[in-house]
Amino acid sequence: MSRISNVRAQAIFMSPATLIAAVIVLPPLLYVVFTSIHGTAMSLDAYRDILSSRLFGRTLIVTLVIAASASLLSLLLGFVVALHLARQDARRRTILMVLVLLPFWTSILVKCFAFTIILGRDGIINSILSWIFDTKIQLPLVLNRVGLLVGMTNFLIPLVVLPVLASLLAIDNSIYRAASIMGAKPARIFWTVTLPMSLPGVFAGLLSIFVMSLGAFVVPALLGGPQDQMMSNLVDFYNREILDWPKASAISVMLLALVFIFAAPVSLWRRNKV
Repeated sequence: MSRISNVRAQAIFMSPATLIAAVIVLPPLLYVVFTSIHGTAMSLDAYRDILSSRLFGRTLIVTLVIAASASLLSLLLGFVVALHLARQDARRRTILMVLVLLPFWTSILVKCFAFTIILGRDGIINSILSWIFDTKIQLPLVLNRVGLLVGMTNFLIPLVVLPVLASLLAIDNSIYRAASIMGAKPARIFWTVTLPMSLPGVFAGLLSIFVMSLGAFVVPALLGGPQDQMMSNLVDFYNREILDWPKASAISVMLLALVFIFAAPVSLWRRNKV
């Protein structure tokens, strides 16, 4: 009975935000779907052409690879940051959280241009390496997969730190003390206590950043190379360059479907765990 009341209370409190989001999101989304089927013509030609296109197939694979790579890299770095924050006292943790959230206060466009200065062939990193080794060094760190992953990881790490940190702080310290009394070493405590009990935050953060990576546009456009363009960049190509709005809309709908394909199983798993 209490669980039903809790679900009902959540529904009541969430209904205004859900209604506002539906009013804002649904009309343009329905218009995109309407455009993808050629309006009143109700034709699926755009979907057939896209699915049979080698360009779409290659871009889909690149999108999945980049999203998975950026998500795993961000998860690894973000987990280390969250673990360090969880071991700090409340005052010091607050100060460090400001530094973690600092990327959110800077425009992603500004950060991408900053990375071009840092990672460019004559940028800060190559200049420092050239000075250290006393020779001209021009490592290709931008306009390729390396620059793309650096830019996406910088943007995604805070989205991992927050849910993982919440899971780590929810672990009772008495569990750690009990494990230590039983003779467990720090490494064993991490693998048997810390990591398993932080999995809810890990899965939540991983899902969030993977979904956001699938729709990345600015970072691939500015830091990636010609072979690193993702689905959103393909939408822009059909929309602005070719002016084929049905195909651009069809790709958008398929990208949204892709997000649901990955998000739905995780959401069902989390609901069953509650």
